[in-house]
Amino acid sequence: VPLRFWWWVGALSTWALGLDFKYHSSKEVEEFLQVMNRNYSSITHLYSIGKSVEGRELWVFVIGRFPKQHMVGIPDFKYVGNIHGNEVIGREILLQLIEHLVTNYGTDLPITRLISSTRIHIMPSMNPDGFVGSVPDCYSTVGRYNKNGYDLNRNFPDVFQTTDSISQPETEAVKRWIQSETFVLSANLHGGALVASYPYDNTKTVDGSSKICSVPPDEDVFKHLALSYSLNHANMYKGHVCEEMLIFPNGIINGCSWYPIKGGMQDYNYVWGQCFEITLEVSCCKYPPEMELPGMWEENRAALIEYIKQVHLALGVKGQVLDITGNPIPEALVEVQGRENIVPYKTNIHGEYYRLLLPGKYIFKITVPGHKPAMRTLTVPLGSDRFSALKEDIVFHFKLQAGSAGAT
Repeated sequence: VPLRFWWWVGALSTWALGLDFKYHSSKEVEEFLQVMNRNYSSITHLYSIGKSVEGRELWVFVIGRFPKQHMVGIPDFKYVGNIHGNEVIGREILLQLIEHLVTNYGTDLPITRLISSTRIHIMPSMNPDGFVGSVPDCYSTVGRYNKNGYDLNRNFPDVFQTTDSISQPETEAVKRWIQSETFVLSANLHGGALVASYPYDNTKTVDGSSKICSVPPDEDVFKHLALSYSLNHANMYKGHVCEEMLIFPNGIINGCSWYPIKGGMQDYNYVWGQCFEITLEVSCCKYPPEMELPGMWEENRAALIEYIKQVHLALGVKGQVLDITGNPIPEALVEVQGRENIVPYKTNIHGEYYRLLLPGKYIFKITVPGHKPAMRTLTVPLGSDRFSALKEDIVFHFKLQAGSAGAT
């Protein structure tokens, strides 16, 4: 009998009774993800986006009705944990979330509905090398950085300042990942506080010298997203749970108003990835004792699920930009009047766009180079129970030339 068979039997028996509450090594994480993928192959997919400095795989576990590829009209969502190797709680609760979602598919109606209408990507650890080097201490910074000594949450391009940080393998892998998928909504998980933080994370220079915190044009949406997590968390909404003196009203804050950082991942997602991302600080202690893991999972469980739902629940507009024959038009600019983004949002290769917006009336401007822009006034309804964004396709009255992007 091949040795691989006995490895599989051993791994299967290891996880047969479910995921235990402890800190799992990179090997154990990999085995768990592989077993979950095999056991629930119809709704899951496992892939790596690259390797860490020391060669550890950066695994991503996907859950959805069509897990292996993006489908038109189905938004992609992601969670990323352990970007700071010593902030370990996100790594473990994301593993618990994976098990909770796949084992409840088909029996729990809200979860079944969520998985059927969303492609959910979960990366338990972006910094596995840092995790290996970390120590079980609430305040220690040992293991925070990657193996080359870089803070990965200060390693992305920054819209307000030039960064001199050498881009790391883990950062490059995530950047490629963001650009290769149509992510609409995201969150990255940290430890050391209890708050939901939203863009922007950095300051901009005014009058050549003074610096002020920048407010994103979609601040209202970001506050809603942050509140959707904090209000569904067991304690975050209280705003003052940990030992720090700072009080976070309703458990949320603008990242820069808390403390400015240069090269943060959430700003990169929002500016260059067309993906709304917030940062979740989910435990007062960076490396909590294992005995506290069950309680921390329960504190975050409802919030983790509710946040994924925000990619759907009457929040925003989605659709395709098409030519007169129905061919998708990629790279069309999709702008919302009064909330222009630093980098204008564009349609993907399927001509799709997704725009998260709160209920209200909005004027859309869709631009295809060489053609008159299309203007649409769209209303996102209040109090709808639709489990999808408002759908609006935009048709331009010309035919794509053979050989043009998107032509068939």
